[in-house]
Amino acid sequence: MKIAFAGKGGVGKTSLCAWVADWLARSGRNVWLVDADTALSLGQASGLGVDELPEPLVRRGDLVRERIHAGGFLNLNPEVGDLPEELAVDLPLGGDPVEGVTPGRKRLLVMGAVTNAGGGCACDANALLKALLAHVVMDRDEWVLVDLEAGVEHLGRGTVAHVDGLVVVSEPSMRSLQTGAEVGRMAADLGLTNQALVLNRYEGDGSPALEGLPEWSLSIPPLPGLGARQLTNASVLGLPESDRLDGLVQTLLKHLSS
Repeated sequence: MKIAFAGKGGVGKTSLCAWVADWLARSGRNVWLVDADTALSLGQASGLGVDELPEPLVRRGDLVRERIHAGGFLNLNPEVGDLPEELAVDLPLGGDPVEGVTPGRKRLLVMGAVTNAGGGCACDANALLKALLAHVVMDRDEWVLVDLEAGVEHLGRGTVAHVDGLVVVSEPSMRSLQTGAEVGRMAADLGLTNQALVLNRYEGDGSPALEGLPEWSLSIPPLPGLGARQLTNASVLGLPESDRLDGLVQTLLKHLSS
């Protein structure tokens, strides 16, 4: 299954993506994580140190030249089937695997956003990014989780039109919910109607009835364990609330898979 995570910046979509991936891997599934956000924080949220992070694909001028300008011609449909294994790094598990289960493998692809490409090569880098994202989402028969750029930019370009489900993450604030509603509406226009709304740091029930917001919703309460750690550790895994998070992740995946 292929799932994209979207929403306003700072709402917790990267954390949720890391929690879902870790539960899947501890349950025996192989998972590809794609960091397509400008912030490039999915690796650290998943337990990697700063010195262990790979260089984002958008900054790999050598690959852009090799794949997009092969043979001296501009190739907007480059061969990228070998790149996931070449560029990915393995991520550690955030806890013990499910009893009796051989854990799966978590692999991270750091793509970045076009705004990081530098002058003069944004179009070329964007072509390679889109080709690789399309390959991972459409051609890989494994779980794929995509942490999208904050806002609606990826939805506007249609780069996630082929995922199986969309998780719109929001804080309990009107500005955040309005962004989430715009994301939901644009995704629905692309034919992506299998959506879920996750209200992060929220202890209430239900959500405002804004046009465009997914009808189905799930709430994640404030997590004291995460709050106590954030100033000293970028990882969101292995929290005291992990058991509760695992249950919420299973509820979310059950909805998206139904």
